[in-house]
Amino acid sequence: MKRLRILVVEDDGIVAFLLGQILEGMGYEVCGIEHNEAGAIAAANRYKPDLMIVDEQLGRGSGLSVIESVLQNGPMPHVFVSGDTSRIRTLRPLAIVLEKPYFETDLEQAIWRAFARPREAAHLDQILPTVASIVDGRNA
Repeated sequence: MKRLRILVVEDDGIVAFLLGQILEGMGYEVCGIEHNEAGAIAAANRYKPDLMIVDEQLGRGSGLSVIESVLQNGPMPHVFVSGDTSRIRTLRPLAIVLEKPYFETDLEQAIWRAFARPREAAHLDQILPTVASIVDGRNA
């Protein structure tokens, strides 16, 4: 049976490494680990993962912007992780969000919720106002 391929997007190298190890131990294939917005978008296009686990805060970048860009190419199951989930919940109320710190069981549940999410709900992320339009004060 083919293992699910996951792209990890996390700017803290130690956290990214540990998350990758945990995912591999859970039976998933980590197809890549990226630490910034540009690298994450390029890796998503290159690897075509089955799922992305994305930290909302990426140094000078944004995990929300990464997913917004990736969704332009079609649906992509994803899980956001963050120490402060309020921004994600405000901008993407339908998103699957995991608050740091979390347990392995929480991670597993979030992954399966991302796959169980109806396609119609996944497309709502594209319909909702973009992050840039909210930050700039424009209406999408």
